[in-house]
Order: sequence, then structure tokens, then C-alpha cells
Amino acid sequence: MVTANKLAPSILNADLASLKDQLAAIEQGGADWVHLDVMDGHFVPNLSFGPILVEAARKHTKLALDCHLMISNPEKYVAEFAKAGADSITVHQEATVHLDSLVRVVKALKTRDGRDMRVGVSLNPATPIESLEHVLPELDLVLIMSVNPGFGGQKFIPYALDKARKLRAKADAMGKALDIEMDGGIGPKNAAEVIAAGVNVIVSGTAIFGSGDIPGTCRKMKELMG
Repeated sequence: MVTANKLAPSILNADLASLKDQLAAIEQGGADWVHLDVMDGHFVPNLSFGPILVEAARKHTKLALDCHLMISNPEKYVAEFAKAGADSITVHQEATVHLDSLVRVVKALKTRDGRDMRVGVSLNPATPIESLEHVLPELDLVLIMSVNPGFGGQKFIPYALDKARKLRAKADAMGKALDIEMDGGIGPKNAAEVIAAGVNVIVSGTAIFGSGDIPGTCRKMKELMG
């Protein structure tokens, strides 16, 4: 059961000094979500931003804020991201010892406007989808990394498509309307291939914000996604 296709530009690659204008540009291009890559320099070898920037983004867009926590001990921080304005919170399977408990903690959170928080789990490239077997019924989305997380502009890892096909088949067999998101090395050249593998949410950073035409690239991606 595939839900509507969605484009989630990653502001990791945006000009954060012009955040308001950059968010307006992706809205103009028809983006559906804003993807926020939160990195701690520990779980991944890079630092990005925290709840303060999520709160700033919330002030300048009505698009859903899709917070991807690439951080160690995420259970300590999920409530802060909910308070900052997240609409969905995705944690890494590899970053917590008690994934089941963490999923339930996130599901119990509320968004700023009182809705239930959407909960997702992300898998690094080498982590099998079987690791989610016991929590999959509780998830709203699964984020499959198609690069090793930590830096933008990396080359797409092709076997991520096989993981997406397997996961979509599993979700369909359960009768579950699951958002399958993919992040890393995706742009106009391979967006259609990614969608064909069962992904319905594409994260794209460098290809959009480095294109010189943010709205036009978003529109092209949306067209290719169908």
C-alpha cells in the first residue's frame, strides 16, 4: 500500500543564512516536506544543527518538518525536537539499544499543534530490513540510507534499491500504508528508478540546493517521481 509520493529537500545543503528564502524556494517548487539532518559528530562524523534550527524553520514554513536524528542516545533528545516543531522524528536503529522502547516514546509525543508525532526508523546501508521485524507495525515511515550518513554529495549505493523492494513487499503483505523514504545521492538522474523500487519519499539535498534553480529542480523531481 503505497501512499502519495513526496519530495523532502534536505536543508543540510541549503544556505542557512538565508533560511527563510531557501524554504520559500522549495515551497515554490512544490516540495512536500522539509528534511532536517541532525548530526552530533559522534554517531556520524559531522556536526550540523539541533532543535534551535528546527524551531527557526518552523517559523518560516507550513511544510511538514521531517527530523532525521543521526545522533547517539536519541532518547535523551526526542522531546526537545517535538517541542521545537517536528512533525515526524526518525531515529537510527543502530543508535539505540532499546529500539522498541524508543519507538513507543516517540509515538507518545505530540506536535506543536497537538497531533500525534509520526515515528520513523532509519537504517544505515549495511543494516538489513529484518532488524525492524518487531517494530515495523508501529512505524509510520522507514528511512533507507543510500549513502553512509554524515556528509552530503556522496555517491548513491545501488543495493539500497533491493532493500526498498523487500521492505515494500513486506509492508504490502502486512496491508500497511508505510512511507518508505530514501536519502543519499538522489537527484533528477535516478529519482524515477528510486520510486520504481517502492520508495515514496525522496530526500534530496545537493541536487536541489546546488542546482542554481531550486524551484525548477524541485518541479523536475516531482515530475520524475510521478
